[in-house]
Amino acid sequence: MPSVLVTGAGRGIGRTIAEQLAAHGWDVIAGVRSDADGAALTAVDPQRISAVILDVTDDGDISALDDALPYRLDAVVNNAGIVMAGPMETLTTQQWRTQLEVNVIGQFAVTRAVLPRLRAAHGRVVFISSVNGRMSTPLIGAYAASKFALEAAADALRMELSPWRIPVVLIEPAQTDTDMWRTAGSMVDDVDAALTPAERDLYGRHVSGMRKAVPISQRLAVAPEKVSDVVRAALTAKRPRARYVVGAGPRLQIALMTNLPVRVRDRVLRAVMRQP
Repeated sequence: MPSVLVTGAGRGIGRTIAEQLAAHGWDVIAGVRSDADGAALTAVDPQRISAVILDVTDDGDISALDDALPYRLDAVVNNAGIVMAGPMETLTTQQWRTQLEVNVIGQFAVTRAVLPRLRAAHGRVVFISSVNGRMSTPLIGAYAASKFALEAAADALRMELSPWRIPVVLIEPAQTDTDMWRTAGSMVDDVDAALTPAERDLYGRHVSGMRKAVPISQRLAVAPEKVSDVVRAALTAKRPRARYVVGAGPRLQIALMTNLPVRVRDRVLRAVMRQP
């Protein structure tokens, strides 16, 4: 049976990917952050799912993968990710480092660690990116920057690994109905609470607009199973595409917005995000 390592599998999209791949005959090694998450996930299918503690920013956890993984690995799904939200002017240097460490550096640290196994199996590398890897919006600029960087690095990796026939695939979902999106209102509360009085004078209306936009995004969110369906297609297609946008709406959105003049695109995105 094929084997796959899924990072960020303790919840949300990653957990759904792990469960669906196991249901379709994959042996899944689920990277989780806690023993409790691992136990809950392996209980779903003890025959197909095993768990490994994996913080993608922890060199020790990544080194330990060598003993935790089977000799043959057919795929890695790099799903772990976080969002550092807030006006660009107010984000701290540490917030930027955390955003990039998890969403970019950690992804490639894991991929680098498993490449010898993937090369032996002619396996595949999958990155869970975002439509924000093609299009940035206000107040999540750091997150978008991390996804733009992820996409650029994945493009280079795809070309570099071509001699060994290791496909590198980017999956680009939009809003997905996970706990992160369900609690997006709390994220806005955290952004607002982190502002100094001076920053609130400058950006209070921006944050208020973001708060108004959250319910719209939540209504547009798709089930995580739609993302896992696309991941499974990318892992099983004879010739996988370099990019898969999840859903017809996001495909249209990217096609339209990325081809608009910059001033028009900025105006549209500011209106969607309810920005002043």
